[in-house]
Amino acid sequence: MKIEKFEDINAWQKARILTKQVYRLTRKAKFSKDFGLKDQIQRAAVSIMSNIAEGFDSNRNKEFTKFLEYAKRSASEVQSELYVALDQNYINQKEFTSCYEQAEEGKRLIVGFIKYLSK
Repeated sequence: MKIEKFEDINAWQKARILTKQVYRLTRKAKFSKDFGLKDQIQRAAVSIMSNIAEGFDSNRNKEFTKFLEYAKRSASEVQSELYVALDQNYINQKEFTSCYEQAEEGKRLIVGFIKYLSK
């Protein structure tokens, strides 16, 4: 499949799903009241999508790769913040695992795309 727009990128699609999950989780009663964590994890999730989209419009693979690296780091940030949410009992283990694995799959896709671009 040819990638003609950023929405065609599998990693961006995964990031969109992750962002939906994060927003759903942060609407939960306890989580929604922790404004700092809620804001931070939402921003990190959106950052994954945004960096992939922004990088797509660069004209060089090296520049695109830089944005993909930012996206990967944002996915790790989401994973770290999920631990805080779990430890504070804002989310349960099943929610944590689902969201964490979604972020992990996104990171794998990003790494694969970086490798593809470097060829």
